[in-house]
Amino acid sequence: MYFIQMSCSFAVFAHRNQDYQYTHILIMHPNIKEDQEFQYIEEGNGEVLLLLHGLFGALSNWEHVLERFSKQYRVIIPMLPIYEMPIKQANLEGLLAFVTAFVRQKKLGRLTLIGNSLGGHIALMYTLQNPDQVQKLVLTASSGLYENTLGGSFPKRGNYEYIADRVAYTFFDPQTVTKEYVDEVFSVTKNITKALRVVSIAKSAQRNNLAHELPKIQTTTLLVWGLNDTITPPLVAHEFNALLPHATLRFIDKCCHAPMMEHPERFNDLLDQFL
Repeated sequence: MYFIQMSCSFAVFAHRNQDYQYTHILIMHPNIKEDQEFQYIEEGNGEVLLLLHGLFGALSNWEHVLERFSKQYRVIIPMLPIYEMPIKQANLEGLLAFVTAFVRQKKLGRLTLIGNSLGGHIALMYTLQNPDQVQKLVLTASSGLYENTLGGSFPKRGNYEYIADRVAYTFFDPQTVTKEYVDEVFSVTKNITKALRVVSIAKSAQRNNLAHELPKIQTTTLLVWGLNDTITPPLVAHEFNALLPHATLRFIDKCCHAPMMEHPERFNDLLDQFL
């Protein structure tokens, strides 16, 4: 068994394993909702902001965005079924189908789609498939063109120091990461069935390069990137900016792969200006 060190894997992991995620969110947001197979947070009224997390993501990745924008918008954050989906469906197409079904179940009209890392990749695929439904698009540290895979695989299961190093690599300031956070990510990598799904989805993302598809997207797009992103480096942001016809690129200094977590106030200001 090996573990892929995919950029979108550690991009927005929210420092929580699956079992802990929902407990934490329930404490933060007592109004977490369930509708058939969907678990999500929904707060506020008005135009819809649909937020998509990454491969180790959780609803809490978008805590600061939710707090600020739910006063003006209807903010919806679905929990992607990364650890539960059937292994044969553990790929980008399976996640895209899930998001499509969620939007249909919620009867959402035109919306602003916001994605970080793998969530950005899915947002791009959804926009290509549903161009009339996405009013605006926001990508931050998105996969879809290039990711630094740092060697491609992890040959030994259960190597705590390796996981700690990979988690710290995601942030500009390694002190952002506590031992508790590393412990929680490590617990996911030790679970064979969860790790199999992570590997499958990571490989799917690596295979899915959207360079030839991006010029088809006519949606107004905001790109928010960490100037110190080591996973999807600034050159990747510039390539997205060149390929997307209606994109605006903004960098945040002293920031790596999760701007909405590392510099929430700056990220929210850029998002507010764009909206």
